[in-house]
Amino acid sequence: MCKKLKMVNEKFLSVVVPCYNEQETIPIFFETMEKINVQIPDYTIDYFFVDDGSKDDSLNEMRKLNAAHPDRVHYLTFSRNFGKESALLAGLQAADGELVAVMDVDLQDPPELILTMLEGIQKEGHDCVAARRVSRDGEPPIRSFFARLFYRLINKISETPIVDGARDFRLMTRQVVDAILDVQEYNRFSKGIFGWVGFDTKYIEYKNVERVAGDTSWSFWQLLRYSLDGIVSFSEFPLSIASWVGIISFIFSFIFLIIIVIRAAVHGDPTPGWPSMVSIFLMIGGLQLFCLGIVGKYVGNIYLETKNRPRYIIKEKK
Repeated sequence: MCKKLKMVNEKFLSVVVPCYNEQETIPIFFETMEKINVQIPDYTIDYFFVDDGSKDDSLNEMRKLNAAHPDRVHYLTFSRNFGKESALLAGLQAADGELVAVMDVDLQDPPELILTMLEGIQKEGHDCVAARRVSRDGEPPIRSFFARLFYRLINKISETPIVDGARDFRLMTRQVVDAILDVQEYNRFSKGIFGWVGFDTKYIEYKNVERVAGDTSWSFWQLLRYSLDGIVSFSEFPLSIASWVGIISFIFSFIFLIIIVIRAAVHGDPTPGWPSMVSIFLMIGGLQLFCLGIVGKYVGNIYLETKNRPRYIIKEKK
């Protein structure tokens, strides 16, 4: 990526902005952030837009901004859609400011919070200041229910704390960013990585904000899959579930076998009993497949790690 020429004593606050089909929101986001920029006398904001294989004119919007502000607006585009986690990683690797922020381009991450975050780092001495959403107004009830369920579950079964409602939106010192980049795993779950690296983190609470334009690219099933990836990445508890399910099913099957033998010895066996046997076989077979599925998920992650494929491929960058 073409680096800007920084003036002596000039300090930059880099903003990483993952984008997927966000042609409507990119110019609005930039205009809004520029209003924030004038309120930060100590830092100049530079932007690192990451086009995650968009199908619309998102890339052209980035090119326009880069042409107008070549020293402060940079972008890179993937050869295809690699997912938000890859976009976040690419943006963090490209950003070179003393402070680095991660934001969504749809303005659901209120830009004015950057001022409070900056104060938390400069005056209060925190290493990271993150945003935490305390309401889900406007979100589908089913999505809100499963989101709360996920946070309750992951915090019970994982040793890595993941704050309920925490967003990717945060401002970090260079030391925190470098620590995050040192985590080289292929299957990335940023919310867990943010918690795993530690450091002194302050959370700012805010109420849910609707998108400024366009529609979300996240479906319910994509979010569910993302949640399952997070659980597998930061907890071994599902493997314990598989073991306990196997043990319990064996105990019940053994007890049931003893009951059948005793009943046959005392009362005989006037009926063949094939329906009950079929039910037992189906139950045990289902439990075995369930356990194999859990183990298979972990084995699949190991498989992806060992292949050592790049997490993304850059097609164009400025």
